[in-house]
Amino acid sequence: MRVPRPMPGHNVAMAELTADLFLSLDGFAAGVDVGPFFGYGGHELDAWVHDAQTRPQVIVMGRVTYETMAQISSSATDEVSTRMNETPKAVFSNTLSEPLAWPNTRLIGGDLAEGMRTLKRESPDPLRSIGSLTLVRGLLELGLVDRLRVALFPLVLGDAGREPAFAGYHRAGLELTGTRVLDSRIVMLDYHPPRSPAPALS
Repeated sequence: MRVPRPMPGHNVAMAELTADLFLSLDGFAAGVDVGPFFGYGGHELDAWVHDAQTRPQVIVMGRVTYETMAQISSSATDEVSTRMNETPKAVFSNTLSEPLAWPNTRLIGGDLAEGMRTLKRESPDPLRSIGSLTLVRGLLELGLVDRLRVALFPLVLGDAGREPAFAGYHRAGLELTGTRVLDSRIVMLDYHPPRSPAPALS
């Protein structure tokens, strides 16, 4: 992944990070016996996903999401997978090692805060995470997520829910900056999360 580095002495705008989460009404990112989009896909959602994917961006992810998506997309030839293969990507992991098999993917290890701040300084395009709950929670705790977009699906998973999105996250208020309804059932919520790191627990 080629990322131009700023010239010494130049003021550089930091790339913003958007975290996209698809959740059930009770806050789960996955569940037992649910298909793609929790079974609530539609034309407007497809158009939203297409628009989000085709904008200039760097996809940010953790190890688990990387391994899952790379396995699906790296050898596929459909339009979505081809676009993902061509899109610059950054994986935050201290267990993976280079070279990475997925094309246009950069490995970032070490301290999460330092790595993300460096990526924000160096990236010519906005950053966007898809899923990667552990990574997103860590970045929220550090105050490094600039925009949190939650797609809320009309489904309560209850005991069938898996991967609670905000388990273990500290109490925090968010600023609602926009709402939209897709396919008359999926609510898109756009937030500005806190910009300062979470307070240390006493």
